Amino acid sequence: MNHKRWHILPSVLSGHPLGKSGLSPLIVQILFNRGLAEPSQIEPFLKADRRLSFDPFLLPDMEVAVTRIYRAMLAGEKIAIYGDFDVDGITSTALLVQGLSTFNVKAIPYIPHRLNEGHGLKIAALETLHNEGVGLIITTDCGITGINPVKKAHRLGIDVIITDHHTPTEELPPALAVVNPKRIDSHYPFIELAGVGVAYKLLQAILMGVSKEQQLSEVIDMVALGTVADMTPLLGENRYLVKEGLQRMNTSLRLGLSERLPAGNLTAENITWVIAPRLTTASRLDHALPSYELLTTDSREKAEELTRWLEQKNTERQQMTSQAASTAKEKVLAEGLQPLLMVSIDNFSAGISGLVANKLTEEFYRPSVVIRTGKKVSTGSCRSIPEFNIINALTQCHDLFLEYGGHAGAAGFMILSHNLPHLYERLLKLADTQLASVDLRPKIDIDAEVSLRDLAGDAYRTIQQLAPFGQGNPAPTFLSRNVKVVSSRTMGNNGGHLRLKLQQDNTTWDAVAFGFGDNHSELSSPLDIVYSLELDQWNGKSTLRLNLLDFAKAT
Repeated sequence: MNHKRWHILPSVLSGHPLGKSGLSPLIVQILFNRGLAEPSQIEPFLKADRRLSFDPFLLPDMEVAVTRIYRAMLAGEKIAIYGDFDVDGITSTALLVQGLSTFNVKAIPYIPHRLNEGHGLKIAALETLHNEGVGLIITTDCGITGINPVKKAHRLGIDVIITDHHTPTEELPPALAVVNPKRIDSHYPFIELAGVGVAYKLLQAILMGVSKEQQLSEVIDMVALGTVADMTPLLGENRYLVKEGLQRMNTSLRLGLSERLPAGNLTAENITWVIAPRLTTASRLDHALPSYELLTTDSREKAEELTRWLEQKNTERQQMTSQAASTAKEKVLAEGLQPLLMVSIDNFSAGISGLVANKLTEEFYRPSVVIRTGKKVSTGSCRSIPEFNIINALTQCHDLFLEYGGHAGAAGFMILSHNLPHLYERLLKLADTQLASVDLRPKIDIDAEVSLRDLAGDAYRTIQQLAPFGQGNPAPTFLSRNVKVVSSRTMGNNGGHLRLKLQQDNTTWDAVAFGFGDNHSELSSPLDIVYSLELDQWNGKSTLRLNLLDFAKAT
């Protein structure tokens, strides 16, 4: 594994207001690093309670949306919930279908096929729903760029309510309502809701009108699942939603998820590494509906069947991604590293192109675009680094696309194949300019330099008050210098990882270094180490250890 840039975050200055909070200097430093500036912000951050939540009617067009949905309920109209095929979209769809079932509404889910239909509203799908008698479509986690499909829906006599969190373009679709916190005219105080978060706020607004808000607890688990999986920042209102959702999962885990994970000790990390990859696998290799069914089934037999199928597909997906990433890496190295990587992997499923782009970005620390090339039309998946906003870059090339959308760090598009050379030329020029002064190596943000003894005692338990951890609020990372390597050995398949015993002064810690097996020969004592704390749970025992993220010869 390649070593990274170490970036020690600025220290809290003497006399800073946070220092008067009575908390330990280490916790104060971490809170400062997470953007807190005043002592009054500390308790809401740590409690992550309702104070972080806002009135759903502050979202644009919410009142119009709720009024139209009430009308559909009273008239007995058939409503379609049109979602997306990633975890955010699947959970959004499940949340609204389940939530509207409170009113005995005829809400049907529609999740497009990733490979056959693609992301967003599609005219063929609208025609199908029209033929099924649907009079109202509520989109979730999609639709913000669907100008022509919404116009088609009008011609078919279908009203459309868009709920989305992706960055809007300058022109909004002519929908009845466009509920999106990222609209420039939005007054909602928190813009980083996931798609499922926006769907939740819609349901909250609907239930407020009939004094049934308590029923939100039955779907809050879907908000945690979709928010963490979509890598939206776990700050602000997202902290409250995810914390509440995890509590729900740990007390009342859905039947489909209980086949894979026991309730009681689930964290955001379980969503990231265990649940989300399996749910997305269905759409990457087939259709997302089995994942939707897993989240909504009340049949244990069905849950067991779906779990086995997803586990098998997940293994296939891992193998396929590994092969495709290896091929992509060879192409990148053969052509020479550029500030932006663009590569085609036509011999593999288009469903894994985003995963391959992510692997390229992780390894080479560059924005990456992976193309699935067709004779006339091609599709692309993009992943990026903090220094290069990929959706802004695509927007500057918008005239080349048939469709595009996404976030600062991840996006996708559809393009006429003959425009691919023009796209690469323009994106590369943007990357050349914006990344000219950037050291293109992966960077680790370090919260504080500490000694190993500083983390003994109840330090871990105190740090856990900052959870849930994830995007925007990562598990705290520390630097310790001049650490003695007492022992070390490789472990895992093909010796890909390291297990160590480390000592500083009279304090000794067990440690692991995942992915560093090939760096075993570099372990000359003493070391400077960068790491996080983790609880290793094995055979019913819980052991605190260091999770090494990087190391170097002591300076």
